[in-house]
Amino acid sequence: MRLPSAQLAPLRLEGFRNLFFATLGSSVGTLLAAIALAIDVHDRTGSGLWVGAVLVVEFLPTIVVGLVFGPLLDRLERRSLMIGADAIRVGVFVALPFAPSAATVVGLALVAGLATGFFRPAVYAGIPNLVPDAELPRANALLQTVENVSWAVGPLVGGVLTAADGPKVAYAINAASFVVSIALLVRIPPRLLQSERALSRGYWRDLRDGFGAALRSPSMRAVLVAWGIASFAVGASNVATVFIAKNTFSGGNVGYGLVYGATGAGLVLGAFASASALAHYSVGRVYGEALLLMALGSLTVAVSPDVWVAALCAVVLGIGNGAAVACNALLVQRGTFDLLRGRALTFVMSVTYLFVGLGLGLGGVFLRKPVEVNTPRWIWAGSGAVLLVAALAGAVLARNLGSETAAEAEVAPAERSPVAAAN
Repeated sequence: MRLPSAQLAPLRLEGFRNLFFATLGSSVGTLLAAIALAIDVHDRTGSGLWVGAVLVVEFLPTIVVGLVFGPLLDRLERRSLMIGADAIRVGVFVALPFAPSAATVVGLALVAGLATGFFRPAVYAGIPNLVPDAELPRANALLQTVENVSWAVGPLVGGVLTAADGPKVAYAINAASFVVSIALLVRIPPRLLQSERALSRGYWRDLRDGFGAALRSPSMRAVLVAWGIASFAVGASNVATVFIAKNTFSGGNVGYGLVYGATGAGLVLGAFASASALAHYSVGRVYGEALLLMALGSLTVAVSPDVWVAALCAVVLGIGNGAAVACNALLVQRGTFDLLRGRALTFVMSVTYLFVGLGLGLGGVFLRKPVEVNTPRWIWAGSGAVLLVAALAGAVLARNLGSETAAEAEVAPAERSPVAAAN
């Protein structure tokens, strides 16, 4: 299928094009290695607790970065921060084949997760400086699409490579992907990623300024409330996915892969379609309807007669998810000024990841052995009901935000200065 040229318009800008391909390389490598890490730890220990530890360190560092280290996203040069994060991840994946124990593997994965916790917010904080505001929805859609394609393809390729020759090949490819990312990032002038850099007013005050900016901005409040609620539901249903596929539908590992892959396919479609939807409708309408699609997808998975119908419903859920995440990025990027954007963005990400963790924990409580055959259905149905609440919250809180820009965000005058010109 030939993609509309308007959808690809941001790629005509050299700075964004380099950032896009840098993100593509690092995303594919990261998700390719994610499955290798889980398999590596499983083969070393045979323990679900150790495998769970690897999964936790994938998102826990992002919470830490947002709640503790957010000011660094605005005080440091974003390009240098991204290059440094990539360099750390190169070192981690070069070292992993020589890790003597599962504890070392998890520890190295934690270091890589911390680096990712800096890299991803820096990318999204820098995008509004690389593209005109009118192109921002398309730029976000392109990045979300490539991340979701990586999410769908990376683990599959990683599983094949690991099955063929162990995790070392996957680790090596991942390290190489970060080297490629660095080579692309150095071609972006630092001034294109950051219009101004904040001078510190004291570390904890800087941190508080970021929290305050997020809480005062109507756009960010919409994301904190609506996506926080949705993240809780997604966390619970994620835990139940393997159980509904294998225990409820008797679909086995193939059935689990089918539902998982269907969600990934929906994410890709939703992310790519979001740019067109946001070009025709307000962000509030798109956000509310995307969350509603997620709710309908979750509820219909819960009542599906078999794994094949459930997979089709999971596509619907994924489409809503992909579009909602694109709306999240747009709302947060437009919600405050550049010198506060990094710490405010990481704060929002941290809070929503915390809700994912709470959902994972609650879902796990209901799925303790022995698992009743219909318990996963009830979890998916409950998640759908919670997503309906999220859809209502998103539609209401974002209803008047279609044209909000950073200049209109409610940021205290004291938080607009002092600044230093970016290099």
